[in-house]
Amino acid sequence: MNLFYRTFGTGEPIFILHGLFGSSDNWITFGRKLAEKYQLVLVDLRNHGQSPHSETWDYLSMSGDIHNLAENLGMDQIILLGHSMGGKVGMTLAGEFPGFLKKLIVADISPKYYPIRHRKIIDGLLGINLQQIKSRKDADIELAHYVTETGIRQFLLKNLERDPNQGFKWKLNLEIINNHLENVGAATLPLNKISIPTLFIRGINSDYINDEDIMEIRKYYSNSRVESIGNAGHWLHAEQPLAFENTVNEFLSE
Repeated sequence: MNLFYRTFGTGEPIFILHGLFGSSDNWITFGRKLAEKYQLVLVDLRNHGQSPHSETWDYLSMSGDIHNLAENLGMDQIILLGHSMGGKVGMTLAGEFPGFLKKLIVADISPKYYPIRHRKIIDGLLGINLQQIKSRKDADIELAHYVTETGIRQFLLKNLERDPNQGFKWKLNLEIINNHLENVGAATLPLNKISIPTLFIRGINSDYINDEDIMEIRKYYSNSRVESIGNAGHWLHAEQPLAFENTVNEFLSE
């Protein structure tokens, strides 16, 4: 599968992978800062953004997509930063392709299994009548019945685009995501311990990585540490961008 990606900067390659409902667009500002020292590759994972849609949607297929993209770009080893679902893809890569990752940064997710968390969001997105709405504002009004946080609605509605035929359409493959939503929470526990330098970053207001999870992470990632960012939830890179940037840069410089 030929994924859509953006690349800028020169130097050691860093791939950035977004989370569920996200895209490479979400990481452009952050990526351009890192591009002062590195070559950044911002990827739209399958069924997201401008990448192709597929009926197969799981962490093995997504990690294979990233490995193939790197090979096509002539890169045999990369650094990877992944948020949430993108972090799960990164952990899968670490287990499935030993030696491929030089360093791994995982933002607000752990290797454990997570029960479905986003059913209400999916229901809200599916509930928008794409043929009848006239504007994003109309979509926002409908989505507000399911998602109260304005910032999250704005983030979700970035996936909406004009349909040349009539109304709007989703960039997301919403049907497949809806049918296989349980795949997002799948455990990504490696068969063997991962020894590459790995940084897990959690938002202190998020419940995705709790103190018990830290002990579990250290069982599987022997050369890892967990950093916490204050006054931040699951979207910690958007809520506290400077603290997130500083934490990532410190780890990369080691």
